[in-house]
Amino acid sequence: MEAVADALEFIRPSGPAVMVTNRKDGRVQTSIVTAVAGPDGQVWVWSRDGTAKGYNLARDPRATLCAIAEGFHGWLHLEATMRIVRQPEAMPLLEDYYRLRHGREHANWDEYRQEMIRDKRMLFLGTPTHAFKPDR
Repeated sequence: MEAVADALEFIRPSGPAVMVTNRKDGRVQTSIVTAVAGPDGQVWVWSRDGTAKGYNLARDPRATLCAIAEGFHGWLHLEATMRIVRQPEAMPLLEDYYRLRHGREHANWDEYRQEMIRDKRMLFLGTPTHAFKPDR
């Protein structure tokens, strides 16, 4: 899946994206997110528990990401099947998410962990199923 590998390189280390999920009534839900290219060819997105996208993905794990290059100089379409990881299992992955997103260690991991628990942060781990990046 060369297109998927290219898509993950486009997203790496992190990028703004619009996530599209499917509502119960068939309409779409859009959310602005930050996606990172995770290990093993996955795309990772963090969120707070209790969001519309979380409810939608719990019912239907399919999502589409429109990732946008810095300065709007390109975009890509990535479809993925998402797996939700909630606390407490999400904590070590949220630490990895931070490292992937920022390219460094956090200055105070205890503070970060407390914030992740307080905010009820969780992760969506997406296995790409289709990618499209238009030629420029």
